[in-house]
Amino acid sequence: MKTFLVSLAVLIGATMTVSSQSFLHTENHDIVDEQGNKILLQGVGLGNWLLPEGYMWKFGSQGDRPRKIEAIVKAHLGEKEAEKFWKQFRKNYITEDDIKRIAELGYNSVRPALNARLFMSEEPPYKFLDEGFQLLDNLIKWCKKYKLYVIIDMHGAPGGQTGQNIDDSPNNLPELFSNPKNQDLLEKLWVKIAKRYRNEPIVAAYDLLNEPLPENTGAAAQYKDQLMPLYIKLIKAIRKVDKKHIFTLEGYNWSNNWSLFDQSPDKNLFFQFHYYCWDQPTNLNDISHFIEKRQKLNTPIWVGETGEKDNTIYFATTQYFEKNNIGWSFWPWKKMDTSNTPYSIKKPEGWASVAAYSQKGEGEIALDAQRIFDELLENVKLGNCVYYPDVVNAMFRRLPLKIEAENYGHDGYNKSYFVKDINSLSKQYRKKEPVKIAPVSANGRGGGQAIVLSSGEWTVYKVNAADATSWHTIIRTKGSGSINFYINGHALNIDIEGDDWIETALPSYPYQDGENELKIEVLKGEIAIDWILAANPRV
Repeated sequence: MKTFLVSLAVLIGATMTVSSQSFLHTENHDIVDEQGNKILLQGVGLGNWLLPEGYMWKFGSQGDRPRKIEAIVKAHLGEKEAEKFWKQFRKNYITEDDIKRIAELGYNSVRPALNARLFMSEEPPYKFLDEGFQLLDNLIKWCKKYKLYVIIDMHGAPGGQTGQNIDDSPNNLPELFSNPKNQDLLEKLWVKIAKRYRNEPIVAAYDLLNEPLPENTGAAAQYKDQLMPLYIKLIKAIRKVDKKHIFTLEGYNWSNNWSLFDQSPDKNLFFQFHYYCWDQPTNLNDISHFIEKRQKLNTPIWVGETGEKDNTIYFATTQYFEKNNIGWSFWPWKKMDTSNTPYSIKKPEGWASVAAYSQKGEGEIALDAQRIFDELLENVKLGNCVYYPDVVNAMFRRLPLKIEAENYGHDGYNKSYFVKDINSLSKQYRKKEPVKIAPVSANGRGGGQAIVLSSGEWTVYKVNAADATSWHTIIRTKGSGSINFYINGHALNIDIEGDDWIETALPSYPYQDGENELKIEVLKGEIAIDWILAANPRV
């Protein structure tokens, strides 16, 4: 197999050079194109577009899912204007500009979250609906133009596969499993999708069911025995009309319980888990059990969702995945009033009154509602959103960048780190490794962490640059002693003295185009290192 690893951490800022007419398929632990080039899928999830989620609207419990959000819009605008709103919302939310920008930033794939209700009527006589398919057609057309792969994600199946808000469940029950009729509808919908796109190579995979059957509600215990039979049923039906596309299967309990996966039900398939780090204090969650399962199943594995945290975790997790030959999709591309996604949608003036209504789903209608929702239609357009380059740079470990000291590499002892005591493991963040990680307080509050190294100990970091240029580097430390800071083997010596955190600016030094290796080595004393900032002098 040729080695053509599509890693945008290396191909900085370039539009992907994936083949626009080459079907992907699985080959042992890899996803490859028809020429045998290995493709590591690194993308973004197009959430809140075809399946709106209340938290992305800053809504309360009575606006937590599409049907409830629709009720709020209808209450404010009336039925006729609400219908116009939704058609325009879906046209504006993801456009060709979004897809072009996603490619420019270095991603090579998108994962659109589908709501079955937009593609198929909920009540008999059941019929397919044009709008959803037309929107998906447009997306695929744009992705072909900008060479992005598409993973079609059934986020909200007929009846709901979770019984939660994320699948637009009508009755807070996983009725996909309690009512066989819904499984038949899901099969018909997937066959329809497969017939429509069976000859479209830019479609990378069919994600048959998002995050089915949570454990905490009892849904998994009651219905998990139906999950693999349902997957097999869908695969057999789709294979009658589509012989080429890859399937991706998610475990139950938010995708992450793989106990039912003893073998692969198709030769062209990869398994999927979702990865969020919401612990406090922050913990870099272990993925070794997924890697062990990959070995047993001999298929690729993929992270279909990761994100919803901060740049420290984004740097750490994508580095962790890629080191283990695992692609990923960041969730989501954009949402309202945030700083932890690539783009943020500005809240319309007066939005607080709409959000207040969503707490109860009744009460006083927002004044000037038409203007508020019209403003939202403008605000969701990419050109009116706020861009956060630091979020994207963290994912791709791309300069300019703040590198948290605890995010050293994943090559292991004597490669990514050296410490004298390898038996005492860290008590937080990277709990299986012996580099000492300690909490850091800021303004009297915790939440961060730093590493602590003594004489002779060191850590190594890998970052990417778009070209060969000089960067201004600052390092934040505490303690007494001295360190060497290496940029691609060139040592810069720093003497450190003091009980408080200090930020030391290093002489500007050229980084090389592509991957760069940074190293911190303590020469004398014990030093706590919080972060390294590599930025242009003007930043």
